Amino acid sequence: MTELLVTAPSLSGLTVTDSPGPSLTLAGATRALNAWVQVDLDALDANVRTLRSTLGPAVEVIAVVKANAYGAGAAPISAALERAGVDRMAVVWMAEALALRESGIRAPIIVLGHTFPEDAAVAVEHGITLTVDSMALGEALSREAQAQGRDARVHIHIDSGLHRDGLPVGEAVRLAEALRQLPGIQVEGLSTHMANADEADDSFSAEQHAQFAEACSRLPWIPYRHSANTATALRHGEFRLDGVRLGLALHGVLPENTPDTPLKPILSVRARVARVVDVAPGEGVSYGLTWRAGKSSRVALIPVGYADGWRRSLGNTGAVLIAGQRCPMVGRVCMDQFLVDVTALPGVAVGDECVLLGKQGADEITATEVAKLAHTIPWDVFASLQARLPRVYHRGGVVETLA
Repeated sequence: MTELLVTAPSLSGLTVTDSPGPSLTLAGATRALNAWVQVDLDALDANVRTLRSTLGPAVEVIAVVKANAYGAGAAPISAALERAGVDRMAVVWMAEALALRESGIRAPIIVLGHTFPEDAAVAVEHGITLTVDSMALGEALSREAQAQGRDARVHIHIDSGLHRDGLPVGEAVRLAEALRQLPGIQVEGLSTHMANADEADDSFSAEQHAQFAEACSRLPWIPYRHSANTATALRHGEFRLDGVRLGLALHGVLPENTPDTPLKPILSVRARVARVVDVAPGEGVSYGLTWRAGKSSRVALIPVGYADGWRRSLGNTGAVLIAGQRCPMVGRVCMDQFLVDVTALPGVAVGDECVLLGKQGADEITATEVAKLAHTIPWDVFASLQARLPRVYHRGGVVETLA
């Protein structure tokens, strides 16, 4: 195995900061980065506009920004969504909601998951709406609301068949009526979640909707209802109610079996070639030598690995784009890097941009494609992207934020 002597561009001198300045281009911001996640905020704005037009003016958009906004970066994405006029944010855990408040997000935030009574004080202080599943939590919120001179807004989740969280209809109704009597508590919303939203046969959604409708009819005094995620909202207009919870669609990606909607992918994963070597016939690469060169070959090192969220299962299966051309991944994905075969692409050099996810030239590697190769789903591909990869947020090719 012989290392090629190639000329690398200057990769020094860039410090990643929160405020890169208005004139920093993508090329300037990324020339000293081994790998990064690139987020197109113009595409995010366009997706919000398209989805609002599709859903209609009477339906609120609840942006689901849990799990670091599906890998895109919760604070910068939420700030962009707030500027785009999204009505509410939704997360799963209290810590996620508090981090958004601390980053400056002022829009209403709903915590969809479980919360302990010990978090009642901070929830009331920061105006965070909790999904309440017990009187213990409700009473803690009531005490804090009175002590702080504020109201605590709460939602109740109906378990309509997913059996993941929430309460059966009867228990939910009893809890809602009891919470209604507590001082300082405003029972603002009812929610449920569909089990088969993106399945070819989503008929079970109608059964779930019927249970949710029963809860709503028994609690007519609760003003806000939300049950639809991306797939449900786009497949079933009758399930949109007062608000819909959108996550994947904001990324510009549609779940399976969802009507085509003209959305734009917002996120790409990019890297710079770190090394180029010749491999003689019969020589292997990476751990286990699971790929061997059948002829004189050339391979390039890509500095992204499974510690960054790029799946080990993509070894010998996936591909990347270099100079707009597909280059197959060869050998096993390591913790911090993997190799690609660039034999058919002369002139590849250290510092060349490589696209793992996104567009380059006329070709595109989509999250859906990567998910299928990795035997998972697009949500998993996005949410697995780790914090070690810097996030670069831009509008029209001009960097707005680095994180």
